[in-house]
Amino acid sequence: MQKKDIPQDPSVLDKFTKDICYAVDENGHYVTTKSRGWEVKATALDITWEDIQARIEQTKQKVLKGEASPLLFFMELKLMDIKILAAYTGFWKWKIKNHLKPEVFYTLPEKTLKKYAEVFDVSVEVLKNMEVHEA
Repeated sequence: MQKKDIPQDPSVLDKFTKDICYAVDENGHYVTTKSRGWEVKATALDITWEDIQARIEQTKQKVLKGEASPLLFFMELKLMDIKILAAYTGFWKWKIKNHLKPEVFYTLPEKTLKKYAEVFDVSVEVLKNMEVHEA
């Protein structure tokens, strides 16, 4: 594909990432070039992003009903699972599973809450109350 023909169709991740593609430049040499994406990929990403947003909302409702701690909400929001969160915090996976229980989460020491808040890039207060204001 010629460099000038690389698709530049926008997607939901357009502001965050670009694809690197190989193309042929005007001199016939293979070069790498950035692409915003192409329509098929953009459609797939849009559908996936809608699913993620729905999961985040479902998790938020679960937390508001007292079925899980705010930790689960932030894990969904930041696209993390227990294994990833354990790697970032240094906490054992079994401890994180325990912290997902509201009755345990709300008794955690400030030091533990600060560690979670730091990983999720929020304050401890936001962590406890799920007062997220996204740009």
